[in-house]
Amino acid sequence: MPDQPLDNQQLAQLREAIASGDPRRAMPALAGLREVAPDQAIPLLLLGLEQEVFTVRSLSCAGLGIKQSPEGWTALERALVHDQDPNVRAEAANALVSYSLERAWPLLIGAFTVNDHWLVRCSILSAVAERTEAPSDWLLQLARLALADGDGTVRVGGAQILGRLVSEAGAPAELSAAARAALVPLQSDSDHRVVAAALNGLQG
Repeated sequence: MPDQPLDNQQLAQLREAIASGDPRRAMPALAGLREVAPDQAIPLLLLGLEQEVFTVRSLSCAGLGIKQSPEGWTALERALVHDQDPNVRAEAANALVSYSLERAWPLLIGAFTVNDHWLVRCSILSAVAERTEAPSDWLLQLARLALADGDGTVRVGGAQILGRLVSEAGAPAELSAAARAALVPLQSDSDHRVVAAALNGLQG
């Protein structure tokens, strides 16, 4: 369905709902912006990112990943660095990747380094790993950082990326070998999920 233009009354109603502070009103209003023209949707999504309720800010980040603009990028970058809620930072990371992995990479690797929350780190791991254009050296760098995490879920994400580098035909031989070497000690990890991911990766 093509983006639908809204009249002034509809815009006013959406703006009031998003700014109401009530997620039961704001969330449906934000979700409905998927079908609204970007020039009308983006200011409302930016408004949503200013709200107190974290679920409203998180959904606004997701919307700004779809309705892309320079203003949206700036707002997402600010959310990734400064928002107090890990759910919002995680959604901001996903949205930035949807613009451009190459452009987002410095922000993502920086955020991964300073954010020790498992949700933010797992979102970055997933967002990068899902992109087929992700360079092998970026993947290896991110995976190594993940393996040093105290959370098993993050280490699983790192092990899965290493397994991809082992099995991926296009990965440079030296990086594939480095990934395999990094997987070997994970066979004795304290988390059985990491062990399983390592064994699976070594079979690649």
